[in-house]
Amino acid sequence: MSAYKVRQVLNRLAETYPNARTELDYDTPWQLLVATMLSAQCTDKRVNMITPRIFSDYPDAEHLAQVSLDEMEALIHDCGLYHTKSRNILATARIVSETYGNQVPADRDLLMKLPGVGRKTANVVMSNAFGADAIAVDTHVFRVTHRLGWASSKDPEGTERELMEILPKRSWSVAHHWLILHGRRVCRAVRPDCAQCPVARWCAQIGIAP
Repeated sequence: MSAYKVRQVLNRLAETYPNARTELDYDTPWQLLVATMLSAQCTDKRVNMITPRIFSDYPDAEHLAQVSLDEMEALIHDCGLYHTKSRNILATARIVSETYGNQVPADRDLLMKLPGVGRKTANVVMSNAFGADAIAVDTHVFRVTHRLGWASSKDPEGTERELMEILPKRSWSVAHHWLILHGRRVCRAVRPDCAQCPVARWCAQIGIAP
């Protein structure tokens, strides 16, 4: 993958999505952590409908840690995998409250030790809440970068490593937002809109540029 092609794609995506940011609503690192945990197999739009009913009464980890499992499940019952997510969120709330003084740790390794927090979720929090350089590889980033020919790994972690090698570090965080939006709006899993794709000429599947 030539550095020239990568620059051209990044420039075009930057022009196409100039205000790219996470589409999850949040006010604090804790709220972003919960929202990201909820977003697994659930749309951001749905998550944004659910989180206000949580945070209006339980704005931080200390308050949410007092909620029973039944109450938590009732709060997020319309979110996929809500049984597992309820257990993980409550367990994480207790740890953040008791171990980290009600503050989400600004450390990827510590975040990944929390129940239900994988590398993608940790990277989302590190990037958006703490301003760290990080690439969160979700299904959209995985799909788009493989179609572009930027990655060939069969798993998200391997894809992340490949992207870290070819993307400028200063672009990691914003690039993953560009790629997510592009995957949602144009480079969809089913019937991608290649005719309207601003980076089609550099796509490994259909591109013709050198």
